Amino acid sequence: MKRTLAAMAVIVVIASGCSNNKKATPPPASTAAPTTSQTTPIGFPPAVKLLPVMTFQSPTAMAQRYDDDGMYVAERAGRVRVLRNGIVGASPVLDISDEVSTDGERGLLGLTFAPHSHSFYVYYTDKSGAIHITEFALGADDVVDMHTRRDLLTIPHSQNNNHNGGQLAFGPDGDLYIGVGDGGGAGDPDKNGQNLTVLLGKILRINPTATVNTPYTIPYDNPFAKQTGARGEIWAYGLRNPWRFSFDTGGGASPVDNGIWIGDVGQDKWEEIDHVGADPKGGENYGWSIREGTHKYTGDKPTGEVDPVYEYNHDGGSCSVIGGYVYRGKAIEGMQGRYLFADYCTGALSTLTQKGTAWNMDPLKVSLAHIEAFGQDHKGELYVMNTDGQLSQIVAA
Repeated sequence: MKRTLAAMAVIVVIASGCSNNKKATPPPASTAAPTTSQTTPIGFPPAVKLLPVMTFQSPTAMAQRYDDDGMYVAERAGRVRVLRNGIVGASPVLDISDEVSTDGERGLLGLTFAPHSHSFYVYYTDKSGAIHITEFALGADDVVDMHTRRDLLTIPHSQNNNHNGGQLAFGPDGDLYIGVGDGGGAGDPDKNGQNLTVLLGKILRINPTATVNTPYTIPYDNPFAKQTGARGEIWAYGLRNPWRFSFDTGGGASPVDNGIWIGDVGQDKWEEIDHVGADPKGGENYGWSIREGTHKYTGDKPTGEVDPVYEYNHDGGSCSVIGGYVYRGKAIEGMQGRYLFADYCTGALSTLTQKGTAWNMDPLKVSLAHIEAFGQDHKGELYVMNTDGQLSQIVAA
């Protein structure tokens, strides 16, 4: 996330932000997607505003199941609540707050539903700081039967309470992708980003279906599945804190219409956004901690490193990129095909587009303090959540 010291036709946004503390005090601020083909946007983005929807307790993620318009929202303390027809359920859908640590950047950080299923997955840190990926089955009454709980993966973390990652998303291939931070501390002191024997500082790809002997399987075409001395779960590496990433399945002809965008939070100077072309095979090295964006951090650019398509520095109070989504809704005319992202400290929302080989950033001239994450509904409309508890929809002004 805006973490401290800190692509299937897929697009990845990788943000490398926050210097030594995600919670650098930000200045006050003003105020699975549809598969319809879209064209690359031209010109400036349309005017938008933020429409408050509901208040939660430090929301960190939003998800919907395939047959339900209810919005399921993860709260950092360890609860999942559902918003349906403008009303939040009286009781949490899930409450694991007695297991969750909220020290530093820890907490219940990610939430996603399996395609065409009522099973959902959460990403949280326990009292020791270890990362857990856990599955639950949701009943028709919006309450989880705890007997359906299935723990897939536990990832040891360092004593540092930052750079935990937190994103969960199912790709168009039906596999579960997991964004894991480098373990925290300034400058990746344990060199996890480039270490293929550990899961920290990576995006992972697994098939969450259990077998007789394992809670999940490693896809046979994962880039390191058959490599000795590497963890088969790894899909991409060299990441500092891939706090938020998303898949776009827009189906258009442009190379940016399909893909995975990753937001990887930077160290002291640079935030970055990366894009991988159509049908990526994985195995990308995004350079951390040898590089911060396109810049030298501890060494020269390694062979095969994938540079970001866009980066920005910390001038003007910026500190940590918050990856979002490509807009695939219909309510905001002229926004279709633009990738939306934000900065944690300034609260500013911006869009990214490609024309030829150039990538262009356009500010949306709207902001919200302490943005933690974006959300996307079944119609492709986008939402933002912040630490102050506000869930707002991005709408035409």
